[in-house]
Amino acid sequence: MFLTRLLSILTMALLAPVVLRAQPADPMNEFLNFIKASAAELRSADKPPVTLAEWKKQNGALRKRLLEAWGGFPAKPCPLSPRKLGELKRDGYRIEKIIFQTRPNIWMTANAYLPDPRKADTPVRHPTTGQTGMSASRKLPAVLVVHGHWRGAKQDPVVQARCIGLAKLGFFVLAVDAFGAGERGIGKALGEYHGEMTAATLLPVGLPLCGLQVYENMRAVDYLLTRPEVDGARLGITGASGGGNQTMYAGAWDERFKAAVPVCSVGNYQAYLGVACCMCEVVPGALQFTEEWGVLSLVAPRALMVVNATKDGIQFSVAEAKKSLAMARPVFDLYGKPQNLRHATFESPHDYNRQMREAMYGWMTLHLKGEGDGSPISEPEMKTEEPETLRCFPGQSRPDDFVTIPKFAAAEARKLLAAKPVPTNARQWSAQAKQMRDGLVSVLDGPEARRSRREEAQGSISPRLREPPYVGSYTSAKLAVLLDFDGAEKAGAGELAAELRREGWSVVAPELRATGKHAWPRDKVGRAPDHNTAEWSLWLGRPLLGQWVADVRGLLDALAKESGGLPKDVAVVGVGPAGGVALCAAALDERITRVATVGSLASYVSESPYEGQRLGLMVPAILREAGDISHIAALVAPRPVVVAGAVTGDAKPLDADALRNQFAFPRRVYALTGAESALSWLPATSPREVVQQLR
Repeated sequence: MFLTRLLSILTMALLAPVVLRAQPADPMNEFLNFIKASAAELRSADKPPVTLAEWKKQNGALRKRLLEAWGGFPAKPCPLSPRKLGELKRDGYRIEKIIFQTRPNIWMTANAYLPDPRKADTPVRHPTTGQTGMSASRKLPAVLVVHGHWRGAKQDPVVQARCIGLAKLGFFVLAVDAFGAGERGIGKALGEYHGEMTAATLLPVGLPLCGLQVYENMRAVDYLLTRPEVDGARLGITGASGGGNQTMYAGAWDERFKAAVPVCSVGNYQAYLGVACCMCEVVPGALQFTEEWGVLSLVAPRALMVVNATKDGIQFSVAEAKKSLAMARPVFDLYGKPQNLRHATFESPHDYNRQMREAMYGWMTLHLKGEGDGSPISEPEMKTEEPETLRCFPGQSRPDDFVTIPKFAAAEARKLLAAKPVPTNARQWSAQAKQMRDGLVSVLDGPEARRSRREEAQGSISPRLREPPYVGSYTSAKLAVLLDFDGAEKAGAGELAAELRREGWSVVAPELRATGKHAWPRDKVGRAPDHNTAEWSLWLGRPLLGQWVADVRGLLDALAKESGGLPKDVAVVGVGPAGGVALCAAALDERITRVATVGSLASYVSESPYEGQRLGLMVPAILREAGDISHIAALVAPRPVVVAGAVTGDAKPLDADALRNQFAFPRRVYALTGAESALSWLPATSPREVVQQLR
């Protein structure tokens, strides 16, 4: 076996008889190795299409899966209701400050750069009609400029430079702030980051930030088409870093774009595994159905120039981009448009520098104006603005009711939960419970995950991960499995474990994957202690919560095998964020006879970024497919559940009345099952009180 078992006698007063399962030789890399092997297995059969008919079939299937991963788009777009809030006149161009709606009451802040009217009098050959002359040039080609993770967003001088350059070369330019960035952050000042636990609030409602950005950029195109100056047949998009990802996805999805230039962003999905990236770049489950080459191929036969830098991170490196482009190139060939795919590389760190911009100017000029051969065009002289000058809402002038990412996510969550009625009779609950349980299984452990688990069991990927190492043993008729993300040894030596033993429980504390001694050393980003391991898992379509539940169930399997069965009473107690693991495990495994959560999340619904939680708990679409924390607790009925010291998404404790209201759904379910007293809640987290309630 990958793991051997060791017996270790620890201090009797603290731990009683203890079994310490051996650690792997390389515990820190074990999880990453598993993730990489799983990804490689998922994409092992990839090959480029041989015929155009084959590609068109793949194209349709890929678009379907992408849309599902993004949570779908509204069936009917809301009115744009654009408003102009100001204007700046500059040499050769002017800048308008614009806002428009992308969804009801969701406002996108933007700057429109309009070239001097004399630019519109320059005769050009229309790339679609071939017409040349003054009438063909009355409307301008337009480029949507999307920013990356520069602090100033659309206002940042790095972003301004390409906007001014394009405008001076005769393009209409629309630069927009992404949701949660620039003027659209939680606070009113520039410089906020929209990733980690801000973007995480979108996952439970099934609307990841990547998909929201695609849809918002489609609405930006809708806005461009309302402008009388713009020729809607000549649209392009460009951005760098996170903006390069926006460019790739929007350029692939929205065929109104005739040219796309993603900069310092293209590599391949498997290169993300082992490094950090923003939540806005993650497509949940993407590796189940494609690699990055598939998305790039969706641009064909339209024009795509991929720009990479030689000194960039591995996920955006020249070598990794070449892998994707080698697979995408045959698709352009099938359309008879090999010239519409170009790879431009530069000796540079991660950037969108002048050389890169000049390459983009030439590409856009060829494909949107029908001029030149796509070679670089020299950048006009320019002077960028102070970022504050470009704001639609300078200083603190943004309206107080402006909808931010967490507020949008909370509103969407409430809509989903409103569609889950409180059952009125046992029969109704039985049908509803089956639907919710099936939904929980689907989001935690879908078909691809079950297939991977079978392969693990056969030893082809990672047999270790089905039987987690643990501290403790059981010698009584009552077994308590104690879950704590700070590690098995800490959990086994803590006050809660000691109190459980005093009450006659044998205590076992597992080392959940990618936590404790197995934690990735560079995992934390911002408020997310498990940021990177959680993201890698999302790429696979195997959220960490589902993997942790599998660890708990695998532990029970191992204990039963070692001891010839499990004791009559099996409790799972989750401390802090691990409370969610305890509830989900109990909801899906009837061997667990009772469950307790201590200081754990009470609801996925939060109008603020998550604090004190784990990104791995944020499962895409869990609210839609299964329900909130309280709904999952209801699935444990009629078995006892103790909720002690529950907290809000931003780590604020709930008092007794708030707890009672929050858990109204399971209270009703427990009453219907005749086990009303089996559900209890405590505003405090005293180990003694928790254990007494767990009896």
